[in-house]
Amino acid sequence: MLSKQNSYALQVSLTKAGQQGFTLIETIVGIVVLSIAFSIFTTLIYPLANQSAEQVHQIKAAELGQSMINEILGKAFDENSEMSGGFYRCGEDQNNDGEIKSSDGETCSTVLANEEGAERELFDDVDDYNGLSIIESSLGDTDSLVDMYVGYQVNVTVINDSDYDGDNDGADNNYTAKLITVTITTPQDFKFVFSVYRVNF
Repeated sequence: MLSKQNSYALQVSLTKAGQQGFTLIETIVGIVVLSIAFSIFTTLIYPLANQSAEQVHQIKAAELGQSMINEILGKAFDENSEMSGGFYRCGEDQNNDGEIKSSDGETCSTVLANEEGAERELFDDVDDYNGLSIIESSLGDTDSLVDMYVGYQVNVTVINDSDYDGDNDGADNNYTAKLITVTITTPQDFKFVFSVYRVNF
């Protein structure tokens, strides 16, 4: 049986042992272990989050590119074409005199540029979109559309490509087809290219 004095000494030693915390070395080791663990978790998780953002940007770029292609294809082939389509195409001998003459309004325009000014609502043929560059907040009229595509950039080029080889044929061969290329640049600086031909009919 423990004496009263021994019992008191045992209680004091147990109380001191219960009150002891971490030593400075244990605290430092714990911080180092935690920092290593966090760095490992961060290197594993961050690429996954980045890949997830890439997929969202790809989907938005596809939507934006397709909507721009649809808008352009809804326009006339050429400034001298009938805007709603017609019996005759530009570049054809409409009065059957054996010649394609500008005086008869038969030739296609040799200018691959915007003839309508800065207003996109006035664009009436595919050439008007050549050189169009839209950045960030100018992508739409409503706040929801602007917020949806913040950080995106749209660039459009239109070239004459009657032989479908992807190279510009120049102004003399502009009666068959035009290659429209829409390039979408995402906020992560990835470029997505959409190309389509607009044929003269």
